[in-house]
Amino acid sequence: MTRHEQFSEDRRQIVHVAMGSLALLLRYLSSWQAMVLAGGAVAFNLYALPRLAGTLYRPGEVRRRLRSGIVLYPIAVLLLILVFRDRRDIVAASWGVLAFGDGMATLIGRRSSGRRIPWNQEKSIAGSLAFIVFGGAAASFLCWWCRSTVIPPPYQWFSIWLPWLAVIVAAAVETIPIRLDDNISVPSVAGATLWFASFVSEDLAATTMASVAHALPLAIVVNGLVAAAGYRAGTVTVPGAMTGAVIGTSIAVTLGWGGWAVLIATFGLAVVSSRLGLRKKSLLGIAEARGGRRGAGNAIANTGVAAIAAMLTSLTYAHDAARIAFVAALAAGGSDTVASEIGKAWGRRTVLVPTLAAVPPGTSGAISAEGTAAGLVAALALAGLASVCGLVSFSSVPLIVIAATIGSFAESALGATLEAPGVVNNDVLNFVNTAIAALVALALVEAIQ
Repeated sequence: MTRHEQFSEDRRQIVHVAMGSLALLLRYLSSWQAMVLAGGAVAFNLYALPRLAGTLYRPGEVRRRLRSGIVLYPIAVLLLILVFRDRRDIVAASWGVLAFGDGMATLIGRRSSGRRIPWNQEKSIAGSLAFIVFGGAAASFLCWWCRSTVIPPPYQWFSIWLPWLAVIVAAAVETIPIRLDDNISVPSVAGATLWFASFVSEDLAATTMASVAHALPLAIVVNGLVAAAGYRAGTVTVPGAMTGAVIGTSIAVTLGWGGWAVLIATFGLAVVSSRLGLRKKSLLGIAEARGGRRGAGNAIANTGVAAIAAMLTSLTYAHDAARIAFVAALAAGGSDTVASEIGKAWGRRTVLVPTLAAVPPGTSGAISAEGTAAGLVAALALAGLASVCGLVSFSSVPLIVIAATIGSFAESALGATLEAPGVVNNDVLNFVNTAIAALVALALVEAIQ
């Protein structure tokens, strides 16, 4: 009998789920002990498991073990422990999402003949629901189980309810039609969601809810009108308009109208730059899809990080840091779009990062001197506007421009290596760009203080 005939996807997923029970040990282990065990699991799965239980590997997977889910699984757990050394509750919850959510989604999704996810026909609605139900229950329990390892312990509601938010976000990301392995994307997203949520203050949350209720009606009306106008002008699709209205409303009620103004300016720069040189870009086949209309994915990718930062300005005591992250994220998203569109229209020589090999305009990861210069101007304009609106100090503007530029170059490097083979798509790259810019800006500001 061949290895292919012996392989069982169900057996593999049952082992995948069962390994999540080891997260219970995090309550009793130190971070260093957990790292050692996770590192040992990586080595075991890489070298010993193929000989002991090779039928757990899919056909042909043994020859590329380092990229297989069986090896990436313990690598993901090891990275969680390294990143969240002092928050084993977050590690345990994220591990629970990976083991029980992702595993049960596969087991149930493979048996479902029902409706598929509209934007990814390989995923079923039943599988996604199983991801949320089983992943949420496991993550909530494990987060509560390891709550005592955090000093001081987090809020009770954080341990019980926030893992459900993390699993919903991870389930949504899991449906994105990309080839990035779920063993990496799912725990990363769950861990990041819980980490951001860990900054929320119970006192500020109550105060924010009261102020949001007061500001919400006007914000809904204004953003609804702007979204409708954008659709009529041909700049957004219906889902894009709806998503943009939600993001705009959330920013207006948490950060205020100054933050909303920077958001609108960012969108305006994207629309104008997309229209510049449109005839040439259309002839070359590198113009924006859908006639330049931005969809829901574009909105989330370019402004999702900013929206999270805006909410944190009201929900945490790290107001200034959250504002800097907000501005840096929008500056990165806006400047990257401007750089790309100007480069495609007027770039005389486009090269790949980091090889600097000459490529045609519009190639994923390509940059040009003209586009880079335009992106710098756009980042400076958006950061300057944010300073005028009182969101950040004038002295932080150069740091935000530097952070936005670093994020854009990082996106170009990832685009040149990961987008063409389908590992990630442009929306994922844009989200990563804004996230990197926000983190770099915070690091730069912290370094000079």
